[in-house]
Amino acid sequence: MRVLRLFFVLCLFGGQLTQASAVTTLKVTVLSTMLADRGIGEWGFAALVEADGRQLLIDTGARPDTVLQNARELGIDLSQVPTVVLTHFHGDHVGGLLTLRSEMKKRDSSALSVTHVATGIFYSRPKPDGGEYNSMIALRPEYEATGATFVEHDRVTEIMPGIWITGPVPRPFSEHNWSGSRTVRTPAGLVEDTIPDDQSVVIETTQGLVIITGCGHAGIVNIVTDVDAHFARQPVLAIIGGLHLFAATDAQVDWTADRLKKSGVRYLIGAHCTGIEAVYRLRKRMGLNRKTAVVGAVGASFDLKDGIHPGDIAQ
Repeated sequence: MRVLRLFFVLCLFGGQLTQASAVTTLKVTVLSTMLADRGIGEWGFAALVEADGRQLLIDTGARPDTVLQNARELGIDLSQVPTVVLTHFHGDHVGGLLTLRSEMKKRDSSALSVTHVATGIFYSRPKPDGGEYNSMIALRPEYEATGATFVEHDRVTEIMPGIWITGPVPRPFSEHNWSGSRTVRTPAGLVEDTIPDDQSVVIETTQGLVIITGCGHAGIVNIVTDVDAHFARQPVLAIIGGLHLFAATDAQVDWTADRLKKSGVRYLIGAHCTGIEAVYRLRKRMGLNRKTAVVGAVGASFDLKDGIHPGDIAQ
């Protein structure tokens, strides 16, 4: 397994070792998910990361203007965000990209102009009638025509100081978090579409790792296992996003909870496809509470200083 080189600096006070690029201030705000007491709810996901003065948009929701409207209602200026990460090709994560780029470009030409994706996001997903399931294939030239760029990754990569993307995640555990009814055309031929382009964002902070997932099609336990291998077994402070457990059995959710508990997860915002009942079951099984594990809602946030701000409806 690939091991990343981690940079350390020696703290003069007490000889403590800390990561040179560790993020000291962090806020993650949910901009698209189903539950909302401010803005618009939808079956989709998006979140804004603000880390040490840098900003990053993760996914763009399903409908073209949901994230645009929700950001406005929350008083968030996305024209100052240069970078996007798309966690995978599904329309409920990429649907707002063109609208957001076009609207924000009017205010700043560099807004949302670089989008990081994982290998496989542009693979064809053929329909039985000869059509195409993957909207990213048509979206790519339209986005690039605005002067924007896709950057494709096949491995763990640091895209900003202390902010990493996993790229495609190895799957030693059989977390079957996809439909199983579609195929994808890969260099090896036409195979079952396991969403090989699924990736997550990992933020190294001074308090531990924060993992942000779109749907977690690779499986959240596989994701945490891969992160653990690459980040020198640093503690996982928080997991935010979709875990695709809404249709999982109680036994599957319990197994997931037990694994996450062993990783020391202290905060959980289960948004999008996690499932409301699954969040409650994870919370109980992991020994968390209403302040440390919540259903994700539009406007809900997590920060290093105060933990989770769930919003009114998700309290």
